[in-house]
Amino acid sequence: MEDLVGPRLYSCFNCRNHVSLHDDIISKAFQGRNGRAFLFSHAMNISVGPKEDRHLITGLHTVADIYCGDCREVLGWKYVRAYEASQKYKEGKFIFEKAKIVKENW
Repeated sequence: MEDLVGPRLYSCFNCRNHVSLHDDIISKAFQGRNGRAFLFSHAMNISVGPKEDRHLITGLHTVADIYCGDCREVLGWKYVRAYEASQKYKEGKFIFEKAKIVKENW
């Protein structure tokens, strides 16, 4: 009998709650607060905090921290608004810090 393997996922490093699909990665070349970060098109099982303006490496953005839906660990942020035209592609996307997620089903 053939083993069925589910989709490759990323989970919260703290409680293993599934937070995103590997197929939703847009880029691995981002910088988080504490090292490397990945840009994802979608997220799941998270909650979104209040919006705030932050000066990031690429300019001013309106962002909201994202939290694990189970343990409430801060995992990264959601881009709500980009003020520079060249950064508009980030709007509605999610940053997960590499140190805050782990691979599942790989």
